[in-house]
Amino acid sequence: MTLFPDVAGGVLETIGHTPVVQLRRLAPAGGADIFVKLEYFNPTGSYKDRMALAMIEGAEARGALRPGMRVVEYTGGSTGSSLAMVCAVKGYAFAPLSSDAFAHEKIRTMQAFGADVEMVPSDGGKVTPALFDRFKERIASMKDEPGTFWTDQFHNTDALNGYRDIGIELLQQLGSVDVFCGAVGTAGMLVGVSRALKAGGGRARVVALEPAGSPVLTTGRGGAHRVEGTSPGFVPPHLTSADYDEARAIDEEEARAMARRLAKEEGIFAGVSTGLNVVAALQLAAELGPGHRVATVAVDTGLKYLAGDLFVGIP
Repeated sequence: MTLFPDVAGGVLETIGHTPVVQLRRLAPAGGADIFVKLEYFNPTGSYKDRMALAMIEGAEARGALRPGMRVVEYTGGSTGSSLAMVCAVKGYAFAPLSSDAFAHEKIRTMQAFGADVEMVPSDGGKVTPALFDRFKERIASMKDEPGTFWTDQFHNTDALNGYRDIGIELLQQLGSVDVFCGAVGTAGMLVGVSRALKAGGGRARVVALEPAGSPVLTTGRGGAHRVEGTSPGFVPPHLTSADYDEARAIDEEEARAMARRLAKEEGIFAGVSTGLNVVAALQLAAELGPGHRVATVAVDTGLKYLAGDLFVGIP
């Protein structure tokens, strides 16, 4: 609480209520309107802040997480950064597993918030099913150590509560949505938004997205890719057939090119998963035609990817 009505009582109170912008220069002529919710306005620059807060506070409410305990999770770095921030504010130790397959900026961000990061080696710097097998093997021993709470993001239904607010906010901001599309990692965001849109009485078509290099949802085959935060190589437990209407695989190079175009042409500075989302949104807008609304999310800030090759050599 604060005595000043326009001042947040702490950084956790600033999570959510992110703005929506309409694409202008990239939108296809004669297509549907495209709206992008700028989730990088959250404190760590990612929509994962919503999930992290929901999982920690859900565990506190159940008594599964108590003062003095340690929090553990395996993460590509965005979830880890968000959990590290929430744990820092609430006074919990945080010990994430991560890997050299993910952006160094994310590793450093977790460490800046005080996390004790343990690195698990990747296969040539790529996100592969085998990497997630190594994560699972290590977390299986960590979670049983005394005084430890594992957030278990792939199974934790509290995450859906955190992401549901994105759908609620979209309805408040746009009134209605004809199609929502989003990349699938844990699938918490897509499922939470889908359920919120349906609960709001709309008939939004929900399209699940994945990189073409690991087309688990579209072909049943996992593979290597470099779109962080997506396609772990298996169908995530949160995702059910009732929560989406279609799955599409998007070319990773198109997604990377779109991330660069978003910065140069729309002023939206975000990562590859956002580029993937917008490639699909443009496809859907062209298919739907005028008089319709396509919505998606800018997942995280491009500041997380400056040490990599995403924005290198741009003319």
